[in-house]
Amino acid sequence: MHKLLILSSLFTLLISSCKSQQDKSVHHATIAPVTFHFNMLTRQQKQAYADAIYPLYKKDLLDKDFNGAILMAKNGEVVFEDYHGYYNFKTNEKITPDDPFHLASISKTFTAMTLLHLWEQGRIKLTDTLQRFFPNFPYRNITVTDLLSHRSGLPNYVYFMDEKKAIITYVRNKRGKRIKIVHLVPSGNEVKGFQTNQDVLNYMIVHDPAILSLPNKKFHYCNTNYALLALIIEKITKMPFPQYMKDSVFNILGMQHTFVFNIADTNKYVPSYQPNQASFKLEKLDCIYGDKNVYSTVRDMLLWDRALYEGSFVKPQTISLAFKPRSLEIKSNHNYGLGWRMLLDGTNGPIIYHNGWWHGNNTVFTRLINDTATLILLGNKYNRNIYSARKMTSVFSGQSDTSRIEE
Repeated sequence: MHKLLILSSLFTLLISSCKSQQDKSVHHATIAPVTFHFNMLTRQQKQAYADAIYPLYKKDLLDKDFNGAILMAKNGEVVFEDYHGYYNFKTNEKITPDDPFHLASISKTFTAMTLLHLWEQGRIKLTDTLQRFFPNFPYRNITVTDLLSHRSGLPNYVYFMDEKKAIITYVRNKRGKRIKIVHLVPSGNEVKGFQTNQDVLNYMIVHDPAILSLPNKKFHYCNTNYALLALIIEKITKMPFPQYMKDSVFNILGMQHTFVFNIADTNKYVPSYQPNQASFKLEKLDCIYGDKNVYSTVRDMLLWDRALYEGSFVKPQTISLAFKPRSLEIKSNHNYGLGWRMLLDGTNGPIIYHNGWWHGNNTVFTRLINDTATLILLGNKYNRNIYSARKMTSVFSGQSDTSRIEE
């Protein structure tokens, strides 16, 4: 009863903060271009949100070994923020607001929107095929849009760069039944040492790994697409991707603690952790960027969130284009646009989001467009509860998000 009273008073208090330009009946398949003008929250409104969020935070994260940072915002303003645990378990260094976390696949949102920013400037066409940028690329008829929407059909470098071949043998068990045993052994094509985006491209040109499907036939979530997009951005800007992102994206938006990790940063690597606090060591695919390797803080991510709502980095029409579902053959309310996952169920939606996972990093960036509300969760010790904690957004929508989570 106490929780019901809290939520009831919360929504009564906050009904005045709803904006007239927001339509709760947004069509499932389209998000109209809108420039949001935030109404400021009162101190009482912020406190009401914080009071409603904390019990959920404790139950869903603190009581389940959460180690990381959380920020929840409404109308671009922080209503809940906390830092719990250690940034470095070896030195017992506690997490602070300035400590950047590996965003894992949330990095794709930056790669996609930066590419669309260049498209707005007329420096690239979304219909360009990859041969414009990589003349020797062996896969034909793949466009920039296909990469952005994960419809290229390309295989995932995470697997083919560490290729194994199967050796099959047959033995008889104690009952005399013939059984098959599969041994995975080095193929001779696996790579050694830290790899770069250019190494991924060169490998594909030389070894021509098998495609998953023809272009624009099916949705296949694939890190290769975004590693190639980062190379395309380098071709267009004539700058290394990490430098361009720093100069033309992060610094412009005031994201002072955000950067792209690359091969030059290996001596500054701060590990993520397994549940038992054992650290993940740098591996040979850890220096490839575009699909991952943006490091940021929850406060910097709020600046990114605001830039998207306000249309200050790309135009509202471009954001609407990015949020258009591209995989309509999928019979689900879940879909993928250009760099963004989306849940278009007509109840809580549209929910625009991206999650991430890499080694011990679990990350969530969830945006409730109808409510101009945002959840940012960054963890550096492996914990799958971080993904299900998205249901805390019920304090904004009034509806519990129990949908299947896409990582």
